[in-house]
Amino acid sequence: MVEHERTGMVDFLTWRFSRLAMILPAVIVVIMFYEVVMRYVFAKPTLWVNEMSLWLGGMIYLLAGLYAMQQRSHIRIFILYDAVPRWLRKTFDVISVVFLLMFVFAVIWGGFGEAYAKLMRWETFGTAFDPPIPATMKPLILLTLIVVAIQAISNLVYDWDKPPESHDALEEIDIDVELLRIEQAELDKK
Repeated sequence: MVEHERTGMVDFLTWRFSRLAMILPAVIVVIMFYEVVMRYVFAKPTLWVNEMSLWLGGMIYLLAGLYAMQQRSHIRIFILYDAVPRWLRKTFDVISVVFLLMFVFAVIWGGFGEAYAKLMRWETFGTAFDPPIPATMKPLILLTLIVVAIQAISNLVYDWDKPPESHDALEEIDIDVELLRIEQAELDKK
């Protein structure tokens, strides 16, 4: 996959966060491996690995959504999008950003009180390790949604005057069609 170009401060910020999200799965694997070794080789299981992997996994999930927005790899029904004129595509883009902003506003409106309360009382997970997962993840969800909304607006502004892209079904197939045609032509010659 070729990454979409970075266009401005919002993309740069999103790109930096995405690099963190790409490193975190490796961190999860390392701490899980550590847990397996400690548990089954030394018979001394840890208290913290399970909760830490949940915590990091939640962060990965949030940051991956932000990265998907920056890369414009969110869901779009191209069979309809490519069939309509440019002005209607722009209308679709505006409508999708408006709906996204409504969703972000609704989640922040409904979740701010709970996120603020969990952060202020530093609510913990309630296990032996007892990390502050609720106190950190709830506000992080809201902050990530704000950045996703800003990223969506940035994408809309940046892509507004770009020439339209067309999409082909062959883009979704991970096969080099030209190479297959060349190989078939060589087989036909024999």
